[in-house]
Amino acid sequence: MSLTQTQTRYTISEVEARTGLTQHTLRWYERIGLMPHVDRSHSGQRRFSDKDLDWLAFVGKLRTTGMSVADMVRYAELVREGPHTFEERRELLERTRREVRARIDELTDALAVLDFKIGFYEQGKAQS
Repeated sequence: MSLTQTQTRYTISEVEARTGLTQHTLRWYERIGLMPHVDRSHSGQRRFSDKDLDWLAFVGKLRTTGMSVADMVRYAELVREGPHTFEERRELLERTRREVRARIDELTDALAVLDFKIGFYEQGKAQS
């Protein structure tokens, strides 16, 4: 039995149900190069692997960071190119981490302002 026969494979509908991504989005990811090559059945139906699901979870985290689609596609291209791109991949992720930390700082400041204003209104309500 070959390795591909022992691995779990998922249809695009199953991946949609598992990830919350629409079939349209999954096809778009593949079309723009964000998804690595997805295997196909003998009839041409996409067959996603557990590795594909792990990749989609990682892409979801990158989306949450606010990374641009262009940077995500570039990262995917670097992964496909192989281990000699480790440094460039690390730099891309480090830049994204700096941007996330800056956004966290901005949000922390905004939260402090909201907490202050809410406290102001709560004090006003208590004095009424």
